[in-house]
Amino acid sequence: MGKPFILGIDVGTTSLKAAAFDYEGNKCAEAIEEYALTTPALNFVEAPCALYLSSIQKCLAHIGKSIDCKDITTFGFSVQGETLCFLDENGAPLQNAIVWMDNRADKEAELLRAQFGDETCYAVTGQVSFEACWPAAKVLWVKRNKPEVWARVRHILLLEDYLIYWLTGKFAAEGSLLTSTLYWDIRTKEYWDEMLSYLGVRREWLPDIYESGECVGTILPEIADSLGLSHDVKITTGCLDQAAGAIGVGNIRPGIFSENIGAALAVCVPTKALVYDPNRHMPVHYFATPDTYMMHTFTTGGMCLRWFRDAFCKAEIEMQNQTGLDSYYLMDKEADAVPPGSDGLIALPHLQGSMAPDVNLNAKGVFYGATLVHTKAHFIRAIMESLGYIICRNIEAIDAMGIQIDQIRTMGGGSKSDIWNQIKADITGKTLTVTYSSQDTACLGAAILAGKAIGVFPSIEAAVGAMIKVKKTFEPNMERHAVYAKQYEKFKLLFSSLSALYALDSKE
Repeated sequence: MGKPFILGIDVGTTSLKAAAFDYEGNKCAEAIEEYALTTPALNFVEAPCALYLSSIQKCLAHIGKSIDCKDITTFGFSVQGETLCFLDENGAPLQNAIVWMDNRADKEAELLRAQFGDETCYAVTGQVSFEACWPAAKVLWVKRNKPEVWARVRHILLLEDYLIYWLTGKFAAEGSLLTSTLYWDIRTKEYWDEMLSYLGVRREWLPDIYESGECVGTILPEIADSLGLSHDVKITTGCLDQAAGAIGVGNIRPGIFSENIGAALAVCVPTKALVYDPNRHMPVHYFATPDTYMMHTFTTGGMCLRWFRDAFCKAEIEMQNQTGLDSYYLMDKEADAVPPGSDGLIALPHLQGSMAPDVNLNAKGVFYGATLVHTKAHFIRAIMESLGYIICRNIEAIDAMGIQIDQIRTMGGGSKSDIWNQIKADITGKTLTVTYSSQDTACLGAAILAGKAIGVFPSIEAAVGAMIKVKKTFEPNMERHAVYAKQYEKFKLLFSSLSALYALDSKE
Protein backbone atom coordinates (compact mmCIF):
# COMPACT_ATOMS: atom_id res chain seq x y z
CA MET A 1 0.00 0.00 0.00
CA GLY A 2 1.20 3.48 -0.85
CA LYS A 3 0.54 6.78 0.86
CA PRO A 4 -2.87 6.59 2.64
CA PHE A 5 -5.73 8.93 1.78
CA ILE A 6 -9.05 9.90 3.32
CA LEU A 7 -11.93 10.57 0.94
CA GLY A 8 -14.31 13.41 1.77
CA ILE A 9 -17.56 13.42 -0.20
CA ASP A 10 -19.84 16.47 -0.29
CA VAL A 11 -23.30 15.60 -1.63
CA GLY A 12 -24.77 18.89 -2.74
CA THR A 13 -28.07 19.85 -4.30
CA THR A 14 -26.93 19.87 -7.92
CA SER A 15 -23.46 18.32 -7.74
CA LEU A 16 -21.37 15.84 -5.82
CA LYS A 17 -17.77 16.68 -5.00
CA ALA A 18 -15.17 14.20 -3.79
CA ALA A 19 -11.66 15.07 -2.60
CA ALA A 20 -8.82 12.84 -1.42
CA PHE A 21 -6.68 14.24 1.40
CA ASP A 22 -3.50 12.96 2.96
CA TYR A 23 -3.24 12.82 6.72
CA GLU A 24 -1.77 16.35 6.83
CA GLY A 25 -4.81 17.86 5.14
CA ASN A 26 -3.27 18.33 1.69
CA LYS A 27 -5.74 17.85 -1.14
CA CYS A 28 -4.22 15.32 -3.54
CA ALA A 29 -7.09 14.71 -5.96
CA GLU A 30 -10.64 15.89 -6.53
CA ALA A 31 -13.59 15.44 -8.84
CA ILE A 32 -17.01 17.04 -9.30
CA GLU A 33 -20.04 15.44 -10.90
CA GLU A 34 -23.02 17.66 -11.69
CA TYR A 35 -26.55 16.32 -11.96
CA ALA A 36 -30.02 17.60 -12.71
CA LEU A 37 -33.05 17.38 -10.47
CA THR A 38 -36.53 16.59 -11.73
CA THR A 39 -39.61 18.74 -11.10
CA PRO A 40 -42.59 16.57 -12.09
CA ALA A 41 -45.14 19.02 -10.67
CA LEU A 42 -45.35 22.42 -9.00
CA ASN A 43 -43.33 22.40 -5.73
CA PHE A 44 -42.05 18.87 -6.45
CA VAL A 45 -38.26 18.39 -6.53
CA GLU A 46 -36.90 14.86 -6.89
CA ALA A 47 -33.87 12.83 -7.92
CA PRO A 48 -33.39 9.11 -8.58
CA CYS A 49 -31.63 7.55 -5.59
CA ALA A 50 -29.23 5.82 -7.99
CA LEU A 51 -28.11 9.23 -9.27
CA TYR A 52 -26.06 9.83 -6.13
CA LEU A 53 -24.48 6.38 -6.29
CA SER A 54 -23.43 6.78 -9.90
CA SER A 55 -21.99 10.21 -9.11
CA ILE A 56 -19.73 8.67 -6.46
CA GLN A 57 -18.63 6.05 -8.97
CA LYS A 58 -17.82 8.69 -11.60
CA CYS A 59 -15.91 10.86 -9.13
CA LEU A 60 -13.82 7.92 -7.96
CA ALA A 61 -13.05 7.00 -11.57
CA HIS A 62 -11.72 10.51 -12.11
CA ILE A 63 -9.80 10.59 -8.83
CA GLY A 64 -8.22 7.28 -9.82
CA LYS A 65 -6.37 9.11 -12.59
CA SER A 66 -4.40 11.08 -9.95
CA ILE A 67 -4.00 8.61 -7.08
CA ASP A 68 -4.33 4.88 -6.52
CA CYS A 69 -7.83 4.48 -5.08
CA LYS A 70 -6.65 1.31 -3.35
CA ASP A 71 -4.81 3.66 -0.96
CA ILE A 72 -8.05 5.25 0.26
CA THR A 73 -8.55 4.06 3.84
CA THR A 74 -11.90 5.58 4.74
CA PHE A 75 -14.87 7.64 3.55
CA GLY A 76 -16.53 10.60 5.24
CA PHE A 77 -19.67 12.44 4.17
CA SER A 78 -20.98 15.98 4.06
CA VAL A 79 -24.59 15.82 2.96
CA GLN A 80 -27.52 18.12 2.26
CA GLY A 81 -30.20 17.97 4.92
CA GLU A 82 -33.80 16.74 4.61
CA THR A 83 -33.54 14.77 1.33
CA LEU A 84 -35.53 11.60 1.93
CA CYS A 85 -35.44 8.03 0.55
CA PHE A 86 -38.10 5.32 0.93
CA LEU A 87 -36.95 1.68 0.62
CA ASP A 88 -38.75 -1.67 0.53
CA GLU A 89 -37.94 -4.78 2.58
CA ASN A 90 -35.08 -5.64 0.21
CA GLY A 91 -33.50 -2.17 0.51
CA ALA A 92 -34.59 -1.08 -2.98
CA PRO A 93 -35.89 2.48 -3.50
CA LEU A 94 -39.64 2.66 -3.94
CA GLN A 95 -39.56 6.02 -5.68
CA ASN A 96 -37.29 8.97 -6.36
CA ALA A 97 -35.67 10.72 -3.42
CA ILE A 98 -37.68 13.75 -2.28
CA VAL A 99 -35.12 16.58 -2.30
CA TRP A 100 -34.84 19.03 0.59
CA MET A 101 -36.24 22.01 -1.33
CA ASP A 102 -39.42 20.10 -2.26
CA ASN A 103 -42.44 21.93 -0.82
CA ARG A 104 -45.31 19.66 -1.81
CA ALA A 105 -46.22 18.88 1.82
CA ASP A 106 -47.71 22.25 2.80
CA LYS A 107 -51.03 20.72 3.89
CA GLU A 108 -49.20 18.07 5.90
CA ALA A 109 -47.13 20.76 7.63
CA GLU A 110 -50.35 22.48 8.66
CA LEU A 111 -51.69 19.19 10.04
CA LEU A 112 -48.52 18.75 12.10
CA ARG A 113 -48.77 22.33 13.34
CA ALA A 114 -52.38 21.78 14.38
CA GLN A 115 -51.50 18.54 16.17
CA PHE A 116 -48.33 19.59 18.00
CA GLY A 117 -47.89 23.38 17.71
CA ASP A 118 -44.80 25.29 16.64
CA GLU A 119 -43.71 25.89 20.24
CA THR A 120 -43.51 22.15 20.85
CA CYS A 121 -41.71 21.73 17.53
CA TYR A 122 -39.02 24.16 18.67
CA ALA A 123 -38.71 22.69 22.16
CA VAL A 124 -38.39 19.09 20.95
CA THR A 125 -36.54 19.42 17.64
CA GLY A 126 -34.83 22.82 17.69
CA GLN A 127 -36.58 23.84 14.46
CA VAL A 128 -38.70 26.95 14.80
CA SER A 129 -41.85 25.72 13.02
CA PHE A 130 -43.47 22.97 11.01
CA GLU A 131 -42.73 23.54 7.33
CA ALA A 132 -43.33 21.61 4.13
CA CYS A 133 -39.62 21.03 3.53
CA TRP A 134 -39.05 19.00 6.72
CA PRO A 135 -39.02 15.18 6.38
CA ALA A 136 -41.88 14.61 8.86
CA ALA A 137 -44.21 16.52 6.55
CA LYS A 138 -42.87 14.64 3.51
CA VAL A 139 -43.38 11.28 5.22
CA LEU A 140 -46.97 12.24 6.01
CA TRP A 141 -47.47 13.35 2.39
CA VAL A 142 -46.36 9.95 1.07
CA LYS A 143 -48.63 8.19 3.55
CA ARG A 144 -51.65 10.32 2.55
CA ASN A 145 -51.02 10.55 -1.19
CA LYS A 146 -49.18 7.36 -2.21
CA PRO A 147 -50.81 4.47 -0.34
CA GLU A 148 -49.33 1.96 -2.80
CA VAL A 149 -45.83 3.14 -1.88
CA TRP A 150 -46.58 3.49 1.82
CA ALA A 151 -47.80 -0.11 2.02
CA ARG A 152 -44.35 -1.30 0.95
CA VAL A 153 -42.19 1.10 3.00
CA ARG A 154 -39.81 -0.72 5.35
CA HIS A 155 -36.96 1.81 5.58
CA ILE A 156 -37.10 5.61 5.73
CA LEU A 157 -33.65 7.09 5.25
CA LEU A 158 -32.02 10.45 4.82
CA LEU A 159 -29.60 10.70 1.93
CA GLU A 160 -26.48 10.08 4.02
CA ASP A 161 -28.16 7.03 5.57
CA TYR A 162 -28.89 5.68 2.09
CA LEU A 163 -25.30 6.10 0.94
CA ILE A 164 -24.00 4.35 4.07
CA TYR A 165 -26.48 1.51 3.51
CA TRP A 166 -25.35 1.13 -0.10
CA LEU A 167 -21.71 0.95 0.96
CA THR A 168 -22.04 -1.25 4.06
CA GLY A 169 -25.47 -2.87 4.12
CA LYS A 170 -26.06 -1.25 7.54
CA PHE A 171 -28.64 1.32 8.55
CA ALA A 172 -27.02 4.25 10.36
CA ALA A 173 -27.90 7.92 10.92
CA GLU A 174 -26.48 10.76 13.01
CA GLY A 175 -27.82 13.76 14.86
CA SER A 176 -26.74 16.72 12.75
CA LEU A 177 -28.93 15.46 9.90
CA LEU A 178 -31.67 13.94 12.08
CA THR A 179 -32.26 17.31 13.79
CA SER A 180 -34.38 18.75 11.00
CA THR A 181 -36.45 15.61 10.34
CA LEU A 182 -38.84 16.72 13.12
CA TYR A 183 -39.13 13.10 14.26
CA TRP A 184 -35.90 13.20 16.34
CA ASP A 185 -35.75 14.69 19.83
CA ILE A 186 -32.70 16.96 20.17
CA ARG A 187 -32.97 16.81 23.98
CA THR A 188 -32.76 13.02 24.32
CA LYS A 189 -30.96 12.17 21.04
CA GLU A 190 -33.66 9.57 20.38
CA TYR A 191 -36.56 9.39 17.95
CA TRP A 192 -39.63 11.36 19.01
CA ASP A 193 -42.15 8.61 19.81
CA GLU A 194 -45.23 10.84 19.72
CA MET A 195 -44.34 12.03 16.25
CA LEU A 196 -43.62 8.52 14.99
CA SER A 197 -46.99 7.38 16.31
CA TYR A 198 -48.79 10.24 14.56
CA LEU A 199 -46.98 9.58 11.30
CA GLY A 200 -47.54 5.83 11.51
CA VAL A 201 -43.81 5.16 11.30
CA ARG A 202 -42.41 2.06 13.00
CA ARG A 203 -39.15 2.46 14.89
CA GLU A 204 -37.59 -0.46 12.98
CA TRP A 205 -38.06 1.49 9.73
CA LEU A 206 -35.52 4.05 10.91
CA PRO A 207 -31.73 3.63 11.11
CA ASP A 208 -29.69 3.18 14.26
CA ILE A 209 -28.42 6.45 15.75
CA TYR A 210 -24.69 7.21 15.80
CA GLU A 211 -22.61 10.27 16.54
CA SER A 212 -20.87 11.98 13.61
CA GLY A 213 -17.40 10.61 12.99
CA GLU A 214 -18.13 7.03 14.05
CA CYS A 215 -17.16 3.94 12.10
CA VAL A 216 -20.24 2.08 10.83
CA GLY A 217 -18.45 -0.80 9.17
CA THR A 218 -16.28 -2.04 6.34
CA ILE A 219 -17.29 -1.54 2.72
CA LEU A 220 -19.09 -4.46 1.09
CA PRO A 221 -16.63 -6.44 -1.07
CA GLU A 222 -18.79 -6.22 -4.20
CA ILE A 223 -19.14 -2.45 -3.82
CA ALA A 224 -15.39 -2.08 -3.22
CA ASP A 225 -14.69 -4.01 -6.42
CA SER A 226 -17.13 -1.90 -8.44
CA LEU A 227 -15.47 1.30 -7.18
CA GLY A 228 -11.87 0.12 -7.48
CA LEU A 229 -11.30 0.30 -3.73
CA SER A 230 -9.65 -1.89 -1.15
CA HIS A 231 -11.88 -4.34 0.70
CA ASP A 232 -10.61 -2.78 3.96
CA VAL A 233 -12.11 0.69 3.47
CA LYS A 234 -13.98 1.87 6.56
CA ILE A 235 -17.25 3.76 6.12
CA THR A 236 -18.05 6.38 8.75
CA THR A 237 -20.89 8.69 9.65
CA GLY A 238 -20.49 12.26 8.43
CA CYS A 239 -22.72 15.26 9.07
CA LEU A 240 -24.86 18.04 7.67
CA ASP A 241 -23.03 19.96 4.96
CA GLN A 242 -22.95 23.21 6.91
CA ALA A 243 -21.56 21.45 9.97
CA ALA A 244 -18.89 19.84 7.80
CA GLY A 245 -18.04 23.23 6.35
CA ALA A 246 -17.68 24.66 9.85
CA ILE A 247 -15.29 21.86 10.83
CA GLY A 248 -13.42 22.38 7.56
CA VAL A 249 -12.46 25.92 8.63
CA GLY A 250 -11.75 24.94 12.23
CA ASN A 251 -15.02 26.18 13.69
CA ILE A 252 -15.36 23.59 16.45
CA ARG A 253 -15.59 25.65 19.63
CA PRO A 254 -17.88 28.32 21.07
CA GLY A 255 -16.86 31.85 20.13
CA ILE A 256 -16.27 31.15 16.45
CA PHE A 257 -18.80 32.19 13.82
CA SER A 258 -18.42 30.69 10.35
CA GLU A 259 -20.13 32.11 7.29
CA ASN A 260 -20.45 30.78 3.78
CA ILE A 261 -21.51 33.08 0.97
CA GLY A 262 -22.51 31.15 -2.13
CA ALA A 263 -25.95 31.24 -3.71
CA ALA A 264 -27.12 31.56 -0.11
CA LEU A 265 -25.51 32.99 3.00
CA ALA A 266 -25.21 30.24 5.62
CA VAL A 267 -23.97 30.77 9.17
CA CYS A 268 -22.94 28.33 11.90
CA VAL A 269 -22.06 28.86 15.56
CA PRO A 270 -21.24 25.87 17.82
CA THR A 271 -22.39 25.85 21.44
CA LYS A 272 -21.68 23.54 24.35
CA ALA A 273 -25.22 23.82 25.72
CA LEU A 274 -28.63 23.45 24.13
CA VAL A 275 -29.65 27.11 23.92
CA TYR A 276 -32.98 28.32 22.55
CA ASP A 277 -33.76 31.71 21.05
CA PRO A 278 -36.42 33.36 23.25
CA ASN A 279 -37.81 34.99 20.10
CA ARG A 280 -37.98 31.57 18.43
CA HIS A 281 -36.30 32.84 15.28
CA MET A 282 -32.94 31.07 15.39
CA PRO A 283 -33.06 27.28 14.82
CA VAL A 284 -30.84 24.96 16.85
CA HIS A 285 -29.14 21.93 15.33
CA TYR A 286 -27.16 19.09 16.80
CA PHE A 287 -23.50 19.52 15.88
CA ALA A 288 -20.95 17.04 14.56
CA THR A 289 -19.10 16.63 17.86
CA PRO A 290 -20.80 14.73 20.72
CA ASP A 291 -23.18 16.69 22.93
CA THR A 292 -22.60 20.00 21.20
CA TYR A 293 -25.06 22.08 19.22
CA MET A 294 -25.00 24.77 16.59
CA MET A 295 -27.00 27.83 15.78
CA HIS A 296 -27.41 27.48 12.06
CA THR A 297 -29.44 29.40 9.56
CA PHE A 298 -29.23 30.73 6.03
CA THR A 299 -30.73 33.35 3.82
CA THR A 300 -30.58 34.28 0.17
CA GLY A 301 -28.01 36.93 -0.59
CA GLY A 302 -25.02 35.61 -2.46
CA MET A 303 -27.27 35.14 -5.44
CA CYS A 304 -28.03 38.87 -5.30
CA LEU A 305 -24.51 39.72 -6.44
CA ARG A 306 -24.76 37.15 -9.23
CA TRP A 307 -28.14 38.53 -10.27
CA PHE A 308 -26.67 42.03 -10.43
CA ARG A 309 -23.68 40.82 -12.42
CA ASP A 310 -25.82 38.98 -14.96
CA ALA A 311 -28.31 41.84 -15.32
CA PHE A 312 -26.05 44.91 -15.20
CA CYS A 313 -22.40 43.92 -15.65
CA LYS A 314 -22.30 42.85 -19.29
CA ALA A 315 -19.04 44.74 -19.81
CA GLU A 316 -17.34 42.82 -17.01
CA ILE A 317 -18.63 39.51 -18.36
CA GLU A 318 -17.40 40.40 -21.85
CA MET A 319 -13.97 41.34 -20.49
CA GLN A 320 -13.84 37.99 -18.71
CA ASN A 321 -14.58 36.24 -21.99
CA GLN A 322 -11.86 38.21 -23.78
CA THR A 323 -9.11 38.29 -21.16
CA GLY A 324 -9.86 35.49 -18.69
CA LEU A 325 -10.07 37.93 -15.77
CA ASP A 326 -12.87 36.85 -13.45
CA SER A 327 -15.88 39.18 -13.75
CA TYR A 328 -16.26 39.13 -9.95
CA TYR A 329 -12.64 40.26 -9.62
CA LEU A 330 -13.40 43.20 -11.89
CA MET A 331 -16.50 44.03 -9.85
CA ASP A 332 -14.36 43.84 -6.69
CA LYS A 333 -12.04 46.49 -8.07
CA GLU A 334 -14.96 48.78 -8.89
CA ALA A 335 -16.43 48.35 -5.39
CA ASP A 336 -13.06 49.07 -3.80
CA ALA A 337 -13.08 52.58 -5.29
CA VAL A 338 -16.29 53.40 -3.39
CA PRO A 339 -16.02 54.66 0.22
CA PRO A 340 -17.38 52.56 3.13
CA GLY A 341 -21.12 53.04 3.42
CA SER A 342 -21.49 53.45 -0.35
CA ASP A 343 -22.22 57.17 0.02
CA GLY A 344 -25.50 56.38 1.78
CA LEU A 345 -26.77 53.67 -0.61
CA ILE A 346 -28.22 50.67 1.26
CA ALA A 347 -29.26 47.35 -0.28
CA LEU A 348 -31.67 44.73 1.04
CA PRO A 349 -30.57 41.59 -0.85
CA HIS A 350 -33.76 39.59 -0.18
CA LEU A 351 -34.57 38.39 -3.69
CA GLN A 352 -36.30 35.28 -2.31
CA GLY A 353 -37.45 36.35 1.11
CA SER A 354 -35.54 36.79 4.36
CA MET A 355 -34.69 34.01 6.84
CA ALA A 356 -33.58 33.98 10.49
CA PRO A 357 -33.22 35.96 12.57
CA ASP A 358 -35.56 38.31 10.66
CA VAL A 359 -37.92 35.88 8.95
CA ASN A 360 -40.13 37.35 6.25
CA LEU A 361 -40.80 35.10 3.30
CA ASN A 362 -42.46 38.04 1.51
CA ALA A 363 -39.38 40.28 1.70
CA LYS A 364 -38.07 41.71 -1.56
CA GLY A 365 -34.83 43.24 -2.75
CA VAL A 366 -34.48 46.99 -2.25
CA PHE A 367 -31.96 49.75 -2.97
CA TYR A 368 -32.50 52.78 -0.75
CA GLY A 369 -30.84 56.19 -0.81
CA ALA A 370 -29.90 56.36 -4.50
CA THR A 371 -28.91 59.86 -5.72
CA LEU A 372 -27.23 61.37 -8.73
CA VAL A 373 -23.80 60.65 -7.23
CA HIS A 374 -24.28 56.87 -7.26
CA THR A 375 -22.75 54.69 -9.94
CA LYS A 376 -22.82 51.01 -10.77
CA ALA A 377 -19.81 50.56 -8.49
CA HIS A 378 -21.87 51.91 -5.57
CA PHE A 379 -24.55 49.31 -6.19
CA ILE A 380 -21.97 46.52 -6.26
CA ARG A 381 -20.46 47.65 -2.96
CA ALA A 382 -23.90 48.17 -1.39
CA ILE A 383 -24.77 44.53 -2.14
CA MET A 384 -21.49 43.36 -0.61
CA GLU A 385 -22.11 45.50 2.46
CA SER A 386 -25.67 44.20 2.79
CA LEU A 387 -24.37 40.66 3.30
CA GLY A 388 -22.04 42.03 5.94
CA TYR A 389 -25.01 43.61 7.68
CA ILE A 390 -26.88 40.29 7.65
CA ILE A 391 -23.84 38.59 9.21
CA CYS A 392 -23.79 41.36 11.82
CA ARG A 393 -27.50 40.87 12.46
CA ASN A 394 -26.98 37.14 13.06
CA ILE A 395 -24.11 37.84 15.46
CA GLU A 396 -26.31 40.35 17.27
CA ALA A 397 -29.14 37.81 17.62
CA ILE A 398 -26.77 35.10 18.86
CA ASP A 399 -25.16 37.52 21.31
CA ALA A 400 -28.63 38.23 22.73
CA MET A 401 -28.88 34.51 23.53
CA GLY A 402 -25.75 34.77 25.68
CA ILE A 403 -23.38 33.31 23.09
CA GLN A 404 -20.30 35.51 22.63
CA ILE A 405 -18.54 35.66 19.25
CA ASP A 406 -14.85 36.57 19.11
CA GLN A 407 -13.89 35.70 15.53
CA ILE A 408 -15.28 34.86 12.10
CA ARG A 409 -14.16 32.08 9.78
CA THR A 410 -15.15 32.56 6.14
CA MET A 411 -15.62 30.00 3.35
CA GLY A 412 -17.27 29.60 -0.02
CA GLY A 413 -17.18 31.84 -3.07
CA GLY A 414 -17.36 35.06 -1.06
CA SER A 415 -14.15 34.19 0.78
CA LYS A 416 -12.16 34.61 -2.45
CA SER A 417 -12.60 38.40 -2.29
CA ASP A 418 -10.14 40.24 -0.04
CA ILE A 419 -12.22 43.39 -0.44
CA TRP A 420 -15.40 41.65 0.68
CA ASN A 421 -13.59 39.96 3.57
CA GLN A 422 -12.36 43.34 4.80
CA ILE A 423 -15.86 44.78 4.48
CA LYS A 424 -17.24 41.97 6.66
CA ALA A 425 -14.51 42.48 9.26
CA ASP A 426 -15.09 46.24 9.33
CA ILE A 427 -18.89 45.94 9.63
CA THR A 428 -18.83 43.36 12.42
CA GLY A 429 -15.77 44.66 14.24
CA LYS A 430 -14.51 41.07 14.40
CA THR A 431 -11.30 39.45 13.19
CA LEU A 432 -12.02 37.40 10.05
CA THR A 433 -9.88 34.43 9.01
CA VAL A 434 -9.48 32.66 5.67
CA THR A 435 -8.00 29.15 5.60
CA TYR A 436 -6.25 27.40 2.74
CA SER A 437 -9.20 25.01 2.67
CA SER A 438 -11.85 27.72 2.33
CA GLN A 439 -13.03 26.34 -1.03
CA ASP A 440 -12.96 22.69 0.11
CA THR A 441 -14.37 23.00 3.60
CA ALA A 442 -17.21 20.48 3.33
CA CYS A 443 -15.01 17.74 1.87
CA LEU A 444 -12.24 18.46 4.37
CA GLY A 445 -14.68 18.52 7.28
CA ALA A 446 -16.02 15.14 6.19
CA ALA A 447 -12.45 13.81 5.90
CA ILE A 448 -11.59 15.09 9.38
CA LEU A 449 -14.55 13.22 10.86
CA ALA A 450 -13.59 10.06 8.97
CA GLY A 451 -9.95 10.32 10.08
CA LYS A 452 -11.01 10.66 13.69
CA ALA A 453 -13.43 7.72 13.31
CA ILE A 454 -10.70 5.25 12.31
CA GLY A 455 -8.14 6.52 14.80
CA VAL A 456 -5.86 8.52 12.53
CA PHE A 457 -6.46 11.38 14.97
CA PRO A 458 -7.33 11.03 18.67
CA SER A 459 -9.93 13.81 18.48
CA ILE A 460 -11.60 16.31 16.17
CA GLU A 461 -9.48 19.03 17.79
CA ALA A 462 -6.28 17.14 16.95
CA ALA A 463 -7.45 16.57 13.39
CA VAL A 464 -8.27 20.28 12.93
CA GLY A 465 -4.83 21.19 14.28
CA ALA A 466 -3.13 18.84 11.83
CA MET A 467 -5.20 19.47 8.70
CA ILE A 468 -6.31 23.13 8.72
CA LYS A 469 -3.94 26.02 8.05
CA VAL A 470 -4.68 29.75 8.19
CA LYS A 471 -4.06 31.60 4.94
CA LYS A 472 -4.94 35.20 5.77
CA THR A 473 -6.41 37.26 8.59
CA PHE A 474 -8.42 40.49 8.27
CA GLU A 475 -8.49 42.84 11.25
CA PRO A 476 -11.33 45.37 11.51
CA ASN A 477 -10.64 49.02 10.86
CA MET A 478 -12.52 50.73 13.70
CA GLU A 479 -12.86 54.06 11.86
CA ARG A 480 -14.70 52.29 9.06
CA HIS A 481 -16.59 50.27 11.67
CA ALA A 482 -18.00 53.53 13.08
CA VAL A 483 -19.26 54.51 9.61
CA TYR A 484 -20.83 51.09 9.14
CA ALA A 485 -22.47 51.17 12.58
CA LYS A 486 -24.65 54.09 11.44
CA GLN A 487 -25.48 52.41 8.15
CA TYR A 488 -26.28 49.16 9.95
CA GLU A 489 -28.91 50.87 12.09
CA LYS A 490 -30.46 52.31 8.92
CA PHE A 491 -30.33 48.84 7.34
CA LYS A 492 -32.36 47.36 10.21
CA LEU A 493 -34.82 50.24 10.24
CA LEU A 494 -35.31 50.00 6.48
CA PHE A 495 -36.15 46.30 6.73
CA SER A 496 -38.61 46.74 9.60
CA SER A 497 -40.23 49.78 7.98
CA LEU A 498 -41.11 47.77 4.88
CA SER A 499 -42.93 44.96 6.70
CA ALA A 500 -46.37 46.45 6.04
CA LEU A 501 -45.57 46.87 2.35
CA TYR A 502 -44.26 43.29 2.14
CA ALA A 503 -47.50 42.10 3.75
CA LEU A 504 -49.54 44.09 1.24
CA ASP A 505 -47.58 42.53 -1.65
CA SER A 506 -48.30 39.05 -0.33
CA LYS A 507 -52.05 39.63 -0.67
CA GLU A 508 -51.91 40.55 -4.35
